[in-house]
Amino acid sequence: MTFAAAALGLCATAARTLGWRPAEFWAATPAELAAALGLLSPGAPAGFDRDTLVKLMETDHGR
Repeated sequence: MTFAAAALGLCATAARTLGWRPAEFWAATPAELAAALGLLSPGAPAGFDRDTLVKLMETDHGR
């Protein structure tokens, strides 16, 4: 997967899940995005890997 494809997928996830517009997504740091998506809870890995993205997409149901 290319960076552009991954970024587009994350942008879409942020739009559906958080209601962020593209400018808000691109202004956020990776840590801010992870925190907003609840990925920085205690015991959670400090990153956003492909498996996590797939799980988010599976539970999103097209919202």
